[in-house]
Amino acid sequence: MAIPDDVLAVLDVKFAAVLPHLDERQRRLYLASEAEALGHGGIAAVARLAEVSESTVARGCDEFAGGAEVLGRVRRPGGGRKSAAERDPGLVAALEALIEPREVGDPVSPLRWTTASLRDLARELTEAGHPVSAPVVGDLLRGLGFSLQGMAKTRAGGHVPDRDAQFRHINTAVERFLEQGLPVVSVDAKKKEPIGDFARSGRTWRPKGRPITAPDHDFLDPDTPIAIPYGVYDLGRDTGWVNVGTDRNTAAFAVESLRRWWNHQGRLDYPGATRLLVTADSGGANSADSHLFKNDLAAFADECGLSVTVMHFPPATSKWNKVEHRLFSRLTHSLRGRPLTRSCPVDHERSQMASAATVTVPRKT
Repeated sequence: MAIPDDVLAVLDVKFAAVLPHLDERQRRLYLASEAEALGHGGIAAVARLAEVSESTVARGCDEFAGGAEVLGRVRRPGGGRKSAAERDPGLVAALEALIEPREVGDPVSPLRWTTASLRDLARELTEAGHPVSAPVVGDLLRGLGFSLQGMAKTRAGGHVPDRDAQFRHINTAVERFLEQGLPVVSVDAKKKEPIGDFARSGRTWRPKGRPITAPDHDFLDPDTPIAIPYGVYDLGRDTGWVNVGTDRNTAAFAVESLRRWWNHQGRLDYPGATRLLVTADSGGANSADSHLFKNDLAAFADECGLSVTVMHFPPATSKWNKVEHRLFSRLTHSLRGRPLTRSCPVDHERSQMASAATVTVPRKT
């Protein structure tokens, strides 16, 4: 007896709604149950509607007849395609041998990484007789304890035995000056900033859908003006002062910035001071090896009637310079996400290209 068309139409709707949500074994058993309910010709009809082979439906009927148990998984234990490492026992060893000269870091660390790309490793493994794809190489690397990582700037410079003693000496001198009410400043030059309609990193609050726009490519030429902020951070008063130049970051510029700070701000804050302590990095315009910096600083001291003491941090320790994270961080924050043009709110100081601005730095609580 032929199966009625209305019954087949109902089954077609049910299959379209239910089958996509079932796994392989569930689909097979469900189709078998519908085929048995239809009776004679059910296997062929169900197979045609579900677009599967009749043997798949028949196998489901056999499982029902044999009292198939609920497995809780698609395949029986051990079923399914074997992994690449199981099919090719030498694959993992070949991969480890391949990445050994490229591996970075401590092999016993919980996280390891390699500088070779997955495609490069897959190609070299295939050429060595171990055909494998890039995604499989990625899975194998993760199984070996590798992970995809970027560079981390955490390595300090060469350590010297007396570095801690140097910092203790600087700290003692700073505390002594501050206790006596004498000025202590941390100085350094910030990186050069191009002036013009150039893109800058960072984000600012703007009306939705109206970001500040900039050209998709930045083209700097020799005539592009630049700003060189030189910061003077007053440790005692927790204030910052910035002098912006447009030429070069030289020793003369460093001392001139210090001179302008003293004439415009320092002597007003410390009217009776006769001594000044300056902490600075060992390199750059205020380098400990710069004779020009020392000569210009001596001239500044004679001019102002101050006894100037300069204490340089050990090499590769600039991140402990107070001006870096107490003053320059505020500059970066105020200029984020906007070009340094005449529409910039802080352009009043920078348009003059050799002016100064006093910045109050909030105290940490």
